[in-house]
Amino acid sequence: MTLNRGETSPDPRAAAAFPVVRTGVTAVVPHPGNLYRERPRAASFVFNGYGKSLGLVQLGELGVLETPILLTNTLSVFTAANALVTRALAENPDIGLTAGTVNPVVGECSDAYLNDIRGRHVTEADCLEALRLAAPGPVPEGNVGAGTGMSCLGFKGGLGTASRQVTFGARPAGPESAPGARFTLGCLVLANFGRRADFRLDGVPVGRDLVAAEEPDQLPGGSIMIVLATDAPLTSRQLTRVSRRAALGLARTGSVGAHGSGDFVLAFSTAGLEPAFPSEPVLVRYALAEDDRHFGPLFEAAVEATEEAIVNALFAAETMAGRDGHVREALPIEEVISILRRHGRV
Repeated sequence: MTLNRGETSPDPRAAAAFPVVRTGVTAVVPHPGNLYRERPRAASFVFNGYGKSLGLVQLGELGVLETPILLTNTLSVFTAANALVTRALAENPDIGLTAGTVNPVVGECSDAYLNDIRGRHVTEADCLEALRLAAPGPVPEGNVGAGTGMSCLGFKGGLGTASRQVTFGARPAGPESAPGARFTLGCLVLANFGRRADFRLDGVPVGRDLVAAEEPDQLPGGSIMIVLATDAPLTSRQLTRVSRRAALGLARTGSVGAHGSGDFVLAFSTAGLEPAFPSEPVLVRYALAEDDRHFGPLFEAAVEATEEAIVNALFAAETMAGRDGHVREALPIEEVISILRRHGRV
């Protein structure tokens, strides 16, 4: 869901009355059922911890998600968490009574360059509406949802997605397997990191050619949220291993993991949901065989999908004007293609 409204006042003293709002919220819903009762195995990896995400401590301890994931701007994290709790309480009247409490998971990046972030314009109603509208199918990219006001590698950033399919040979029959099993790994990024001079595409340092002589030096900070989703039956420990590889895809695009960059990866599997209240004392779990034949391709998928999702966010984003006259230009696609052509990539 995108929240993108507001207007500019010529008088800075009137900024509070005429805020420039360039922000939003994006919902990631792992499955259509009740996540509090049927919990996806999950993990997180913090490449650089300059961020304000919520829920990662318990996620790391228990290895499961209890709510959908919401992505938004830094100062709206707490509103988003409230919305997740509101939804969980509505769906589960036993929370806090005969059941435990609930662990909302929220990721963020700062859109303060373009957005009136102090106004905290994302409301709980916006978050609940994003959760309601979440649906399978193609995901809008660029200036949408949480990506509305984001910047990436000196250009307009935002949401990007990509996926890979990994096929394995015949495996023993079971609830999570089939002969010639094929699994998918999908990636969604909220791209808001880096400086123009560092931008690389297919190994080509295109950012150097796109830096104008008069352009002031940019700080390499910012942030990125990376969400990996797969139908491969992975344990939370295995998901942690896969999530670490996303940092390699991030590096391929030019990130140096700067001091002021919050680089977070969330990963979950839709296979083998964990019951919140199991009836048996012993649970049988299926997990992907952990060897080079199986995990090697899955690692490769995580790296490639992350890199491509970031590139897709840049290619999909459009120029946006924001607060105080700030403008973030879209990636000059034709110029980028020309640079790639000179390097023999296209």
